[in-house]
Amino acid sequence: MDWKLLVCLTFLLNVWGAQTNVDWEVQRYDGWYNNLAHHSTGTKDSKFLRLNPASYSDGVYEVAKEPELPNPRIISDVVMKGQSGLASPRNLTVLGVFFGYHLLSEIVSTEHCACPAEFLNIYIPGGDKVFDPTNKSNVVLPYQRSKWSPGTGRSPNNPRDQVNSVTTWIDGSSIYGSSHSWCDALRSFSGGQLASGADKQFPSNAKSSLPMWKAPDPSTGQRGNEGIYGFGNAMANESPFLQAASIVWFRYHNYLAQTFMERNPDWTDEDVFQNARKWVIATYQNIAFYEWLPIFLNSSATLYSGYKQQTDPSVSSEFRAITSQVLYSMMPSGVYMRNRECQFRNNVIGLDGQPRPALRLCNNYWNRQNPNLQNGADVDELILGMASQIAEKEDNIVVEDLRDYWYGKMQYSRTDLSAFSIQGGRDFGLSSFNKVKKSSGYTPLQGWQDIQNSEIRENLSSLYNNDIDKLELIPGAMLEINGGLGEFVTNLILEQFIQIRDGDRFWFENNKNGLFNQTEIDQIRNTKFHHVLLAVINATDKDIQDSIFQWKAGDPCSQPSQLRSDELEKCVPLTVANYFEGSAAGFGIAITALCLLPLVSLLLAYGIAKSQEKAFNRFQKKIHSTGINEAKGGEGFPVTEWCGDGEPNQQVLIKFLPNRTITVSDTRQTKTRTINLQNQQKVNVVLSNSDGDRALCLKIPKEYDLVLFFDNQGERTSFVHKFNELFNGSGVTPSLLELNEKSLLKESFSKKQRREMLETFFRHSMSHVIAIQRADAGELQQRSVRDALKSEISREELAELLGLDQRASFVDSLFSLADKDKNGYLSFKELCFILAKLFKGKADEKLQFLFAMHDSNGNGTLTKEEFSRMLRSFSEISHYLSPDQTEKVIESMLNEAGFSSRQEITWDEFYSLFKDHTSVLDSTTLLSQGSEAGTPSRNAVGNVSFISKNNHRNGPTGNISTVEHEGQELRNRGNNRTNYNVNQRQIYTEARREKYERNKLRQKIQQLKRWVENYRRHIVCLTIFYGISAGLFAERGYYYGFASPPTGISQSTYVGLIVSRGSAACVSFMFSYMLLTMCRNLITFLRETFLNRYIPFDAAVDFHRWIAMSALILSILHTLGHLVNVYIFSITPLSILGCVFPTVFTDDGSEYPQRYYWWFFETIPGMTGVLLLLVLALMYIFACYHFRRVSFRWFWITHHLYVIFYVLTIIHGSFALIQQPRFHIYFIVPAIIYVGDKLVSLSRKKVEIEVLKAERLPSGVTHLKFQRPSDFDYKSGQWVRIACLSLGTDEYHPFTLTSAPHETSLSLHIRAVGPWTTRLRETYNNSNSPKLYLDGPFGEGHQEWNRFEVSVLVGGGIGVTPFASILKDLVFRSSINASIQCKKVYFIWVTRTQKQFEWLTDIIRKVEEKDTNDLLSVHIYITQLAEKYDFRTTMLYICERNFQRVQNRSLLTGLRSVTHFGRPPFVDFFKSLQDVHPTAKKIGVFSCGPPGMTKNVETACRKLNKKDESYFVHHYENF
Repeated sequence: MDWKLLVCLTFLLNVWGAQTNVDWEVQRYDGWYNNLAHHSTGTKDSKFLRLNPASYSDGVYEVAKEPELPNPRIISDVVMKGQSGLASPRNLTVLGVFFGYHLLSEIVSTEHCACPAEFLNIYIPGGDKVFDPTNKSNVVLPYQRSKWSPGTGRSPNNPRDQVNSVTTWIDGSSIYGSSHSWCDALRSFSGGQLASGADKQFPSNAKSSLPMWKAPDPSTGQRGNEGIYGFGNAMANESPFLQAASIVWFRYHNYLAQTFMERNPDWTDEDVFQNARKWVIATYQNIAFYEWLPIFLNSSATLYSGYKQQTDPSVSSEFRAITSQVLYSMMPSGVYMRNRECQFRNNVIGLDGQPRPALRLCNNYWNRQNPNLQNGADVDELILGMASQIAEKEDNIVVEDLRDYWYGKMQYSRTDLSAFSIQGGRDFGLSSFNKVKKSSGYTPLQGWQDIQNSEIRENLSSLYNNDIDKLELIPGAMLEINGGLGEFVTNLILEQFIQIRDGDRFWFENNKNGLFNQTEIDQIRNTKFHHVLLAVINATDKDIQDSIFQWKAGDPCSQPSQLRSDELEKCVPLTVANYFEGSAAGFGIAITALCLLPLVSLLLAYGIAKSQEKAFNRFQKKIHSTGINEAKGGEGFPVTEWCGDGEPNQQVLIKFLPNRTITVSDTRQTKTRTINLQNQQKVNVVLSNSDGDRALCLKIPKEYDLVLFFDNQGERTSFVHKFNELFNGSGVTPSLLELNEKSLLKESFSKKQRREMLETFFRHSMSHVIAIQRADAGELQQRSVRDALKSEISREELAELLGLDQRASFVDSLFSLADKDKNGYLSFKELCFILAKLFKGKADEKLQFLFAMHDSNGNGTLTKEEFSRMLRSFSEISHYLSPDQTEKVIESMLNEAGFSSRQEITWDEFYSLFKDHTSVLDSTTLLSQGSEAGTPSRNAVGNVSFISKNNHRNGPTGNISTVEHEGQELRNRGNNRTNYNVNQRQIYTEARREKYERNKLRQKIQQLKRWVENYRRHIVCLTIFYGISAGLFAERGYYYGFASPPTGISQSTYVGLIVSRGSAACVSFMFSYMLLTMCRNLITFLRETFLNRYIPFDAAVDFHRWIAMSALILSILHTLGHLVNVYIFSITPLSILGCVFPTVFTDDGSEYPQRYYWWFFETIPGMTGVLLLLVLALMYIFACYHFRRVSFRWFWITHHLYVIFYVLTIIHGSFALIQQPRFHIYFIVPAIIYVGDKLVSLSRKKVEIEVLKAERLPSGVTHLKFQRPSDFDYKSGQWVRIACLSLGTDEYHPFTLTSAPHETSLSLHIRAVGPWTTRLRETYNNSNSPKLYLDGPFGEGHQEWNRFEVSVLVGGGIGVTPFASILKDLVFRSSINASIQCKKVYFIWVTRTQKQFEWLTDIIRKVEEKDTNDLLSVHIYITQLAEKYDFRTTMLYICERNFQRVQNRSLLTGLRSVTHFGRPPFVDFFKSLQDVHPTAKKIGVFSCGPPGMTKNVETACRKLNKKDESYFVHHYENF
């Protein structure tokens, strides 16, 4: 009878009797609840059973190593090495061997390694023929310890126990997988079948989600999922032979499913699948236990007596080790293939393409594309060949395909399976061979003589130091196998299978589990593997023997011969993979690209800045051109003047005047250069003949050349034509030359060159006249000296050197007197003669010089007009005096001298007028810019004080009164008011120069002390902040260095991990709490609380910068740490990465890690990290001072990327690659506070504010007066942010309010210093007043001025702005008799010249008029005049005194306030305040201006606070 037909009939009967529904308890895939008393028994990842106590060197988990135990490779060479080709005496077939191997994988799996990774590497002896043929003596075969139960390995009472990755039950887990999801991935969900590929005879390729082992092919290096089929056994694709055994059961399931579906078409897919699965498992159990096992062991098991719940089915470590070694010893070097006609293939294609008699085992591990197995028929031939081929002899010898050329781990393509198994026994803590035998009831070896093979006996004795009790289980058991397994091995294996059978509630013979009835059980018991094969391959019962696992005489198709290794193709030798091969260049490029992000951002910022500068220059040019067109009245040439390399060009207007004179004026007509060519006999003009022919250079002897750029060649031609007309009839013809533009500029003598030469030479000239060290005068080359000596100074250059207006009468008079040869220039000889006379002359000589300057006709008398012109020249420095006021000063001086009726003044009369001031004149010099002044005696001249060379630390003494005192008298004379507490004591306000400490060390010490004293609150806060940051860094570093979770990441990348994690914690903290520094509304509120005593809220912006820079450094450190990590992870095997990143990687045997670019660009942390670096580069580069000043709009835009930055940061950490997200821990609280603060600002920003008045003031100041919102409450000294959408941008800029809180409107004084403020100034003209958007107010330290009984306000430069509001508020409160704590306010205004910030002078003037209670004392310090303390200013002081007596206000400012020339003596001034106000416990000092000034104020406060007197509380802000 046809056995195939018999099988079909059998299952037809089965179908009739099968249940129509799945009404039995379906067995779980993971083994749970098989034992209802002990639910986890036999489950996946359950512990291996130990037949003997663990044998670890420390009793816990440590493994004994050399020399305590021999090298595994040497043991392998001694015990397992031998000749292949010895047939099994019992004629066991190769198919039976691989069925057993498949069965072993059903109940045992140890391919997964421990986490964290631990290694017991096998060191190869030098000169090993396979692994170290070149005798390098450094070859190491990696062995990674097996996965173990987390709750074990903690003490000798609880040693390490390894876990089994599959269930211990024979439940078809090698067919269906050991989890429900695994099984679902294998199913087609159609007809109850397993999913097949294009060829229905093969399973589908394994999906990436399937945990199939995907080791690389050691022969070809192929990797990936291609050619890896989906099975329930993860290792099923290890070789074509194990793969074929797995395909048999895949086909068998689908065969049964199809049969069931045909007979029961109404069944669901699940019904069909579960019925087929149940029968496949039962058949598998029956074949394994009742067919294969008796043949394999040559011993039958006892009959099944029923389910025993108390039986432990756990697989023992000893069983696993011995069973696998027995199977390894029986595996041949190659496997035959044959067809049904018993024709064995002799054309099996090898790797070299040559025909071979069989498939070589060593060259077919993890083979993806085997040319010999292309279809189902090829697999059938392989199965038939395996059924006919006799296995290797059951002995201690293992073929070289396993012992020398087993597929390797990690970088190594090959390893020694026998050595690997021996090392695995040590990893599992297996006891010695004798201990295992003894515990199992067998007689142990009494000595080495019990080993029959003498050669092996001697070698092993030597290796184990002649101690037979040290002989390990695997080599000992292998030596007992010789043609049969022996009693010990047989019983150990048999007992294990019996325990599995008896402890399995779902065993097919258990008629109490509801799976099968007795008839079905009997049918299953009669099914053999022969029947299964006939159902799934193209063969009949005549083509294959009945007993598949054993070939007997008379069975069909005997093998040609027993295969030997030397008959087959050579095994591909060991190769060592370099995981980073081919990645070095790309990795370097990636790092370079990251490093270039700041450079790219810098170039982008530079380009934008240049574009903004050009746009701003075009805007200014447009404005200037408008001014030029208005000024020229249709005459002249508007052109661009080149001033030298590195100097900005300027727009000028060229006019031609009679007498061959040319004027060069700036756009505002404030500076004019006059070029007189009347006496020039030769005039050279150089024209450019390149770059559009737009440049022209006019060579001017004794001066710098005039280099002009025209808009086009036509304009230049018109200019040349007009220039030539100047010389018509003069006999002089201008010489025209042509050069390219570059050469023209190179040959030109520029304004910059002229200025540098004259300045340095002038200093050297002065060094001969006054006591200036030559080293301080500047170095001159000899050629430069000669050039300078030949040069002469024009009128304009003289005015510039003296710091005067070139149109001033004083300049005309001085120049006319000094120009002896009347050639229109001053030689340096003429200039030095005048300078020497003025510096070293007596008072009468200086007055005589002044008299001669203004005696225009030289008759020895000054007319009244000449005298008046002289005085007017002194007053030209002041812009506050009207002509009428000037005339009154002149009349008052003449009347005082008794000359009111005289029309002329003789020299004697002139001298008598100034003789009272000879002491001052003796110290007077004629100084230019940059020279040191001689110092006059201290003089009390009304509201004026002079610079004193001495510090006068003890204040004024003798009969010299202080400036404040006499100035107060002058005010009292006009207003009859009393001063607050100054009648008894006087305020010291005399201007002085601070002594400069030349000792470098003392400078540093003084600077350090000053810094510590000034910033104590800052230091404390920064110490706390950075202390927290350091603590976070240390905590994360310690955690990942010494206490991290057992993933093994710290062992993989120690330094990179600590650096990246520590810096990440710091960066998270810093970037989160940096948000608080931007909560302006919160800061304004908190600074009104007691916290302001301890936290410098006014330094929020500085703190923001400090945090930003620190976070940037740490971000770079974080990036460097991750670069190290990426490199290490790119060369770390997947088995280790699977431990380190269990949520990202699965150890599937493929070993090859992801390339560097995957980490950079294909992961969420990597990609967001790159984007974060880009955002940081943009934000930080555009936040630099230069780019912020030039292109504030882009600073505004890039800084608003912070939203994207925080989003990316949250995403960056959410992937939990290394740790669970922690950024939210730091971020949530600051983010909530910041959002709340931002909502407050947004509620204000949406309201448009109408501008009531826009006024363009001098010094580039724009005064804006705008509507005050009804709910806008503020304090004097606070600031706001405004935006003007009419400028085409919504960016906000901060400005201090100059209006007082009592005023119904708000006002700002904005100086045009940049593109935005300049465009704002031009926007608010008389006919255009666009609306504003307002945000604020925001607080700062100056608003606390009214908390002190006495307050001192110190403003320098633009820093005076906050005090405008304070001064008005003070006077208003006083005028309405409001309750105010402050009784006296001293306002010190330090300015370079009284011409700066004229608008503040107007405010002070109004405040003086309203100050009825005399609360305010104003002192103005003009520092520029102190530097120019010269003959001209001496005469001005004299005029100032007379003017003060007549007008009761300053000649310079027009104010009643005290005016000084020099720098404030803060120490002496504050000390005198302690004397004048002895009852004031605290005096508030509020300074705003340049850092140098605020530091001087802070130094003075600190010095005086050391004394037990009034305490000075200093608040400052720098601009």
